[in-house]
Amino acid sequence: MRLGRNLYVIVTVIVTCSLLVGGLGAWQNSGTEEGWSFAGLGLIVLICYLLGAVGVVWLGWYWLSLAGRITSIAGWLKKDGQARIKPGGNPAINALSEAINERFDAYTNHISELETEIKELQIQIQLSQRREKNTEAIIYSIRDAVIVIDEFDKLLMANEAAGRLFGFDFQNSQHKLLGELISTDKSKFVDFLSRCRKSKGRATRQEMKLAEEGRPKTFDCIVSCVYDQREQVCGAVAVLHDITREKEISRMKNDFVSHVSHELKTPLASITAYSEMLADGEAGDEETRKEFYSVIQNQAKRLNRLIEDVLNTSRIESGLIKVSKEPVSLTILIEEQLQMIRSFAEEKNVEVTGQKPIVFDQVNVDKDMISQVIVNLLSNAVKYTHSGGSVKVETEVDEIAGLTRVRVTDTGVGIPESEIEHVFDKFYRVGVNKKQAKGTGLGLNLVKQIVEKVHNGRVFVTSQIGVGSTFGFELPLAAREKVKAV
Repeated sequence: MRLGRNLYVIVTVIVTCSLLVGGLGAWQNSGTEEGWSFAGLGLIVLICYLLGAVGVVWLGWYWLSLAGRITSIAGWLKKDGQARIKPGGNPAINALSEAINERFDAYTNHISELETEIKELQIQIQLSQRREKNTEAIIYSIRDAVIVIDEFDKLLMANEAAGRLFGFDFQNSQHKLLGELISTDKSKFVDFLSRCRKSKGRATRQEMKLAEEGRPKTFDCIVSCVYDQREQVCGAVAVLHDITREKEISRMKNDFVSHVSHELKTPLASITAYSEMLADGEAGDEETRKEFYSVIQNQAKRLNRLIEDVLNTSRIESGLIKVSKEPVSLTILIEEQLQMIRSFAEEKNVEVTGQKPIVFDQVNVDKDMISQVIVNLLSNAVKYTHSGGSVKVETEVDEIAGLTRVRVTDTGVGIPESEIEHVFDKFYRVGVNKKQAKGTGLGLNLVKQIVEKVHNGRVFVTSQIGVGSTFGFELPLAAREKVKAV
């Protein structure tokens, strides 16, 4: 702008000088003999040249003044309103300058307000984006299956657990109809979710059975509608919590109470009945009274064993049982228990045999607990063996594996192959053998708990219907445990 102004000044000066020189030349020519006749015309030409020069000078000054105002406005705009248009000598220009100043002041204030609002909106957008990312991170980290749909039943968000449960790519399935993503065998969930959204309920709960990776599972499904600022339903969110384990535990607790109640009532009923007969004097002779006393005593022992089994199982499962381990010869411990079980075996005419002690069969165990394991295995073998059968106990030392192995083999009724895997379950009794002998279904479970949870061993079983069964367990040798400890 400054260069243009300087060029204009130079051009104006040149034009003015040219007009002045031309006017003077015309005036001088008018002084000749020929020109005197045109003296009046020359004077007029001179005056015209002079007026043109003055006009050019005035226009140049006016243009420079106007250019100065425009330059001032440009500078004011460039400096965000810091500069002001200075008033000049021309009233019209001054009025225009004042109007422009006022208008730009108003625009400057408005622009400042808009900039403040824009900054606040940017902050709110950043906070909203951060909250959205945090919400997504929370949903993706939840172990339960989470699905969010819009008002048209299209998927908005889902986590990995939902994708795994319903078999779709949870990251690349947004804005697709949920019914197209979920297979028809799970369409009841889609119907339930859509129905809850249309009902506009705050929260709806339903227990639902669905298959995950080929395994049937039970889910606690909670669906809640999502509302916008106008309190209109704009979608729904579903959370599916896997309660398969809780249902199984609940069933086991119910079975536990049912079995324990039944098993406790049986000996108590016998004790109550025989004690009432004694009180009523129905035992007229000493031999009958001894028989009644024997029944009461046996049933009391049975009741005591049941209570001890229940308490021991509960203590082991909760980790509250006290364990006192010491080096023990396993064959000697077995021989001690054989002496106790032989009287019971003789009553059934069942032969029980053991083996000679092994020199290096030391195990680091709780003596009372392993004694109970041996008694439970021996008593089970005798109970399910017919008269004239046999029970054999064998001990084997595997020095390479650092284990000692005990097998209790009988010639009893055997166990169906389909039920072998359940014989160590709590309160489980083989269906075809329930009439063969009475039991609580806790003995073998307690064996498993003591051997595997308390002593880091292993239980095993093999059986064949009509031939017999072999129950056994493995325990680490004491020498091997010392080496590991070192």
